[in-house]
Amino acid sequence: MMLPTHALIGLALALPLAAIAPEFAGVALTAGLLGGILPDLDMYVGHRKTLHYPVYYSVLAVAVAPFAVLVPTTVTIAATFLLLGAAVHSVMDIFGGGLELRPWEATSSRAVYDHRRGRWLAPRRWIRYDGAPEDLLLSLAIAVPLLIALDGVLRLVVGAALVIAVVYTAVRRLLPTIAEVLVAGYLVRTLSDRLLAVLPARYGPERGK
Repeated sequence: MMLPTHALIGLALALPLAAIAPEFAGVALTAGLLGGILPDLDMYVGHRKTLHYPVYYSVLAVAVAPFAVLVPTTVTIAATFLLLGAAVHSVMDIFGGGLELRPWEATSSRAVYDHRRGRWLAPRRWIRYDGAPEDLLLSLAIAVPLLIALDGVLRLVVGAALVIAVVYTAVRRLLPTIAEVLVAGYLVRTLSDRLLAVLPARYGPERGK
């Protein structure tokens, strides 16, 4: 799923607490947002492996949550929703597409790496690929209650995420061709072999499967 969807889900996870304990709303919502974004910081360094931990994030979130209930502080609330957002992101990517350059072709057997078992989990493709129409619909569905409930900066964040989601969905199928032209036509001629080696595997032939 695309990053705007994950970011909005991270925010949505914190909405119930924001209603029950408004004094912690800011920290919970911000932590949820950052947790929803965090795993995708590995986009160009071992994507869906380096920072995606579907098992360990979940275990840590369950372990930390009781402290947030029994001893609600800025630290315990932030830790809980950061881990919860990251856990939900990592798990949800299993239900999307694979890691291939054109995930709508469904040629990759890799969705998210399971560090506990030491193997890749296969994509379920309930949402066929990041930026698919159904991905955008999910973003829109999540954004509606957020726009109603939030105000100020966070409402602007939700609006910006929706704009990015719409634009990304519109151009998603063009991006692989642009990437191939950029890599083959420019980067291969200008970057050293060492730098080329760190490019995501999906940009090379027969890689990332």
